[in-house]
Amino acid sequence: MTIAKPVFDRLGLSMWIGAFLIVLVMVLWSPDTHSVLAAYRFGSEEFLAARPLYNLGSQMGYLYAPAFATLYVPLLKLGPHLGGLLWHAIGFAVLTFAAMRQVRKLGGQELTWLLSFGLFLALPLALGAIRNGQSTILLTGACWLLTLSALEGRRAETFFWASLALIAKPTAIIMLLLAGGLRPRLIPVLVLAVLFVLAIPYAFAPASYLNGQYLDFARMLTSMAVDKTSRFVASDFTAPFAVAGMPIAESGATAVRFVVGLLTLSIVLLFDRKLERGTAGLAIFLTATFYMCVFNPRVEPNTYAMIAVPAGLAIALLWREEPGGVLASVLSTALFATGLTGVEHDVHAFLNPWFRPIAIAFIACSLIWWFWAKAGEKVVNAGVANG
Repeated sequence: MTIAKPVFDRLGLSMWIGAFLIVLVMVLWSPDTHSVLAAYRFGSEEFLAARPLYNLGSQMGYLYAPAFATLYVPLLKLGPHLGGLLWHAIGFAVLTFAAMRQVRKLGGQELTWLLSFGLFLALPLALGAIRNGQSTILLTGACWLLTLSALEGRRAETFFWASLALIAKPTAIIMLLLAGGLRPRLIPVLVLAVLFVLAIPYAFAPASYLNGQYLDFARMLTSMAVDKTSRFVASDFTAPFAVAGMPIAESGATAVRFVVGLLTLSIVLLFDRKLERGTAGLAIFLTATFYMCVFNPRVEPNTYAMIAVPAGLAIALLWREEPGGVLASVLSTALFATGLTGVEHDVHAFLNPWFRPIAIAFIACSLIWWFWAKAGEKVVNAGVANG
């Protein structure tokens, strides 16, 4: 199998931008159809009125930190059409900028093709979250830029992207912990970002109100971790076992998450030491998003949009390094086809929630193995050169 590079120099990027423009038209036509923005507006409205943000009797309500409600207030004031348009544009722009920055750091030849083909492969898996306006898109771009900034030791950029990622979703704390493990000297900056995000709402609401909201927020996060009686159906690594009639006990799932978390840290530390700087950034972020998707207990099908673009770029890099290889062909098909499983309702109903964690685990583990092999080759080549 071969990839016609002159075609994909423009096709993938054009489809990526074209699909987003269609999304914008849909937002203008009907801002609340297939959209989560109503929930975001609700949070900001409740925040402005100093009313409770969280329903502790439900795990399906407002799930964001008070800082997110603060961030969305200006968009609320713009109305559902213009505010929704701007929100979609912000998330899409941050994610696309992160991908472009990553490609520039990879260097070498055919960078336009690398970006275009990677976005083409990622589009089916990412488009659902882009269409819904989910903060997962902003979270992905901010975490990616946080990773690249931290690896380069850029303190101001690290602070900014860490703060934005935390505002987008609390699960960004995983990336902050990983960045702190990779660059311990940045730990004070990361702690400052956490404190800054916690402090932002106090500039816009009474302290007594916010103290209560933070307490409820902490209770909600705790209940989501231990209470599995809600109607939320997780799409993490436990889903295939649950569908097969062999559910994993929460204590066992927590142990698996802890062990895999330590393994993830070990892998990214090796990538940081052994791979070239640009390649290391992509390998590290891919590994981190794999953990955040497959081993996060609050994963839903659209959460896998997080790994779509880094996986697409990694597969494109594999194509560039090993053109026409079987692994590249299989992974390209697998990533593109996995995204298409959500298009048809009956197919989605049959495959949800067990299929995506299996498919993404196969794709991500194959790419991590390839990066690991490249790290080993660099060590061997360095040894030969020194010998």
